[in-house]
Amino acid sequence: MALAKLGTVVLDCPDPHALAAFYAAILGGTPQGDDTWVDLAGHPGTPLAFQAAPGFVPPRWPSPDGSQQFHLDLTVEDLDAAEDRVLALGAKALDADDRGRSWRVYADPAGHPFCLCRA
Repeated sequence: MALAKLGTVVLDCPDPHALAAFYAAILGGTPQGDDTWVDLAGHPGTPLAFQAAPGFVPPRWPSPDGSQQFHLDLTVEDLDAAEDRVLALGAKALDADDRGRSWRVYADPAGHPFCLCRA
């Protein structure tokens, strides 16, 4: 028997509204909250929230000194089209040169790694 169920994935960041808007443009939904906490409401899937973190330092990827800690895998139908869209929204390509793979790695505007994965 499970002890708990996953409620929300929360990303620390310097600007919760800006990062919520970035993910809303990718996943759908509407950012709702204040300057310290923003929920991404109304999108399908696991709830996602963004929390202000003073002194936030983004993870480094790849880094032999430290881990990325976690990342989001976002499933898409067309990797090339999705890549164009996330880059236009402010993502940065981290490991996206190998076009033969079924996944590519990016950083969101706050520096969290995420993958676009072919459905």
